[in-house]
Amino acid sequence: MERDRKDVPRLRQLNNLEHATSRKASDSWQLFTIMAEFIDVAEHLSEIRPAVSIFGSARISADNPYYATATDIARRLSDEGFSIITGGGPGIMEAANKGAFEGNSASIGLNIELPHEQTRNGWQNISLSFRHFFARKVAFVKYADAYVILPGGFGTLDELSEVITLIQTGKSRRIPVILVGTTFWHGLLQWMREQMAEPGLIHPEDLDLVQLMDEPARIVDAIFAFYEGREIVPAETERPHKSFL
Repeated sequence: MERDRKDVPRLRQLNNLEHATSRKASDSWQLFTIMAEFIDVAEHLSEIRPAVSIFGSARISADNPYYATATDIARRLSDEGFSIITGGGPGIMEAANKGAFEGNSASIGLNIELPHEQTRNGWQNISLSFRHFFARKVAFVKYADAYVILPGGFGTLDELSEVITLIQTGKSRRIPVILVGTTFWHGLLQWMREQMAEPGLIHPEDLDLVQLMDEPARIVDAIFAFYEGREIVPAETERPHKSFL
């Protein structure tokens, strides 16, 4: 029996060559804009270590207790010498940038162009703009020595999944990943244990990649405790050639 073959045309076989060439040029130009964003990030952030990336909802208002918590965490870390990296927008991002801005270290915003929700907050010493989520997400991980994640929506869950996956698969070095808000995160962690770890979809020890806590002082202590006896700057063995970073 002969295998069915699909007729997949190549660029030069397309009838509308002008349209095909235009599409190819558009895709190529997009690659250049992504490269430009990587270059801009490297220019501004290569020397900012140590740094902590802080995530959380853009929809949390200034009177929400988590806003004050984020400000407190960022201020403590900033005073201890950690630059703070956020998405540069409102809510938890604004709170963290505010705490860092009032502290001793740099307050950094990686802003993204979105049709709604993303407005740049005014608490940034270094403010970068992105069109592409991909380049922005790489910057969050590449220049962070810890992740601190407060309650948020899909974007926050995306960042959490991203960093855990990179660490789990060895594409990124092990760094502290701290979830802030026991009430908010407990159900998700329980679901991971019951629906992912117990059936064998992940190793039980994969859940040890994250820590759950509430107190700002304890969060700072946990980051320092992680780096006792090891350099905060990535070692050569933590820069494998296969890493996407």
